[in-house]
Amino acid sequence: MTMVHDHNRKDCLAMFAKLSDYIDNELDDLTCKDIENHARACIPCKACMETFRQTICFCRSLTPNEIPVPTAFSNHLKSLIQKLSGQKRDL
Repeated sequence: MTMVHDHNRKDCLAMFAKLSDYIDNELDDLTCKDIENHARACIPCKACMETFRQTICFCRSLTPNEIPVPTAFSNHLKSLIQKLSGQKRDL
């Protein structure tokens, strides 16, 4: 049985705002269930969640100074994140 999801950008943004806490197991059970239900019904959010989880696992597996990140790359990535999030604050 396929779930039909009425895509609501506000729901997706709300889920994304809690995603890091969710992956770090810092949320209550009800909030976790809400996030899991949303991700099950929303393919883009599910992909985002899995990609984010894999990225965090990869980063945690690195030792400091194992692979230095070039400053230009870091600055470019910060710029993209700001652009995608619509925020103007410094990261």
